[in-house]
Amino acid sequence: MTSDSPASHAPHGPLPTGGTVRPITRWGEPVMHHALQPVTAYDEALRALAADMVATMYAAEGVGLAANQIGEDLALFVFDCPDASGAHTVGVVCNPVVTVPQGKGRRLDKGDEGCLSYPGAFVPLSRPDYAAVDGFGLDGEPVHFEGDGLLARCLQHETDHLAGTVFGDRLAFGAQKKLRKQMEQAIEEFPLTWPANLG
Repeated sequence: MTSDSPASHAPHGPLPTGGTVRPITRWGEPVMHHALQPVTAYDEALRALAADMVATMYAAEGVGLAANQIGEDLALFVFDCPDASGAHTVGVVCNPVVTVPQGKGRRLDKGDEGCLSYPGAFVPLSRPDYAAVDGFGLDGEPVHFEGDGLLARCLQHETDHLAGTVFGDRLAFGAQKKLRKQMEQAIEEFPLTWPANLG
């Protein structure tokens, strides 16, 4: 998804550092449109991939990034995202399962949503205003994150990516057209090497 905070909440430890900024994969590439392979090896290669994802997310000024957004067929995402109060939470989640309120506790937030893999475009999309994600950290330990505001949207958006769903799949035809037009208007700002070309 599409700030960094001086004081981030890291309930399961800080994000990995030292990664390399990579080009962001765009919608239309096959890896963006199928369910990703589960993480089974919690090793140095996984940590290095997560570090690259973090570096790329920050370079693109995003709040979350899934592995397929740098072309990797592996079910993990990283995030540094504020909740409704503005407090940032950071984390890495492998093999996530998202839960959202049901029944009387379910309220929708029709906020704007964008995607680093479809840069320069934002349209409203209704999503539950609270979400929780359970999965595993980089050492295979259980992790849990939850929150409201943009954080709730981010947790849902990134988990969708790992199932092969881009948020445009959730839009009506008219909103899809608007999204495509915005992206096409911004295309010169975001070459296919972006954000790796910024270094």
